[in-house]
Amino acid sequence: MDLNTLSANWRKLQAKLKASTSGISPRQTSSHHGVKRKQDHRQRTSRESLAEASKPRKRLRAGKSMAQNRNNSIEKVSVKEAENNENVQRPRLAPLAASDKVNAGLSAEVEIGRYVALDCEMVGVGPNPDRESALARVSIVNYNGDQVYDSYVLPLEPVTDYRTHVSGISAKHIEVARPLKEVQADVVKILQDRVLIGHSIRHDLAALMLSHPQRDVRDTSRHPPYRKIAGGSYPKLKILASELLGTEIQDGEHSSVEDARACMMLFRKDKAAFEREHSKRWPTPQAPTQTQQEAEAPTKPRKHKKKKKKH
Repeated sequence: MDLNTLSANWRKLQAKLKASTSGISPRQTSSHHGVKRKQDHRQRTSRESLAEASKPRKRLRAGKSMAQNRNNSIEKVSVKEAENNENVQRPRLAPLAASDKVNAGLSAEVEIGRYVALDCEMVGVGPNPDRESALARVSIVNYNGDQVYDSYVLPLEPVTDYRTHVSGISAKHIEVARPLKEVQADVVKILQDRVLIGHSIRHDLAALMLSHPQRDVRDTSRHPPYRKIAGGSYPKLKILASELLGTEIQDGEHSSVEDARACMMLFRKDKAAFEREHSKRWPTPQAPTQTQQEAEAPTKPRKHKKKKKKH
């Protein structure tokens, strides 16, 4: 286009446009590019976040509960060390532990130790199943709450009420149950020379048709500090677990392993007081002193000494 043919006004407009374009400072240009860089960075960040969100997240393996994860954070110690050291941290009550094996009998790989907790589940038998009960399951745990023994038991009488909503026992469990005599023999071996913990334990022993020295029994239902929670009467295990352990048990079907574990944790929580109360009733016999030994020694006939004659 020939500028000479343009009008004077058009030439003035062209001159102004050139002047405005040439007047842009380098700072303004860099600012313009800086804005563009920020926009590019934001777009790139948003794309990365979307890509990260689209990745599949790792999930916990099925069967692992939060309670188990908490237990894993506590360093496991041997049963003997835990029994002899009051400063060892107590494991949290885990209703469903990975090591629990239902109806496994005696767990050969588990250390038993000096203290064991026992609990049983019953079913209804006879014409009055609400009043007549028979043993259907036995569970025993050690001082650390590890399952030592678990077995379904074949009742001696026909079952007329499985009480499944409470006991958790059904017909399929009785089909794989062990005979009562076999279970009795196993339990006797475990309890021999050990301290037994339980909740209203006399009912469990009666169902097993066994006895245990009262000196070696610790009953959480009879512990005076725990009875105060129930206003002086016998407290329910469910209440004690909720109030003192912060754990809900027996929601729906019961588990004898879970209940035995709760008993052991309650004993460990106040072990020193349990032993003080126990020593009042069953004081530890003290070794006799030398004076007592002499006093209790059988009387021996004295030898007659002949008097010497003086010459």
